[in-house]
Amino acid sequence: MVLTTMNISAQSPLGIWKTIDDDSGEAKSHVEIYEQNGKFYGEVVKLLLKPSDTVCTECKGAKNNKPVLGMIIIEDLEAEDDYWKNGDILDPLTGSVYGCSVWFEDGKTDEMQLRGRHWTGIYRTQTWYRI
Repeated sequence: MVLTTMNISAQSPLGIWKTIDDDSGEAKSHVEIYEQNGKFYGEVVKLLLKPSDTVCTECKGAKNNKPVLGMIIIEDLEAEDDYWKNGDILDPLTGSVYGCSVWFEDGKTDEMQLRGRHWTGIYRTQTWYRI
């Protein structure tokens, strides 16, 4: 029974993930993905390239000028078979919010594919790495 529980957990996005800067290829932050009321959220728990007191100057609304550390940047992801969809992801560098989906490829549960989609249909996919 314990092995089954561990296996299910390993096949979900729950946990802490290392994000990578698209331009430099350096590790940028750690994001913890957690479940609340049947949806998945991601909170920045560590900044690796910027000071811990960095604020989101480009964010709109309630997140404007708030600390990036502790900020919820993934919201409302819904489980659908073997992937997660219909969420949003915030880019704290630009303040832009994109549609978000998440999945694993080829059984690699330590590498998560995360796709941000702009309303124009343009998208970008990143690989995040389980800590």
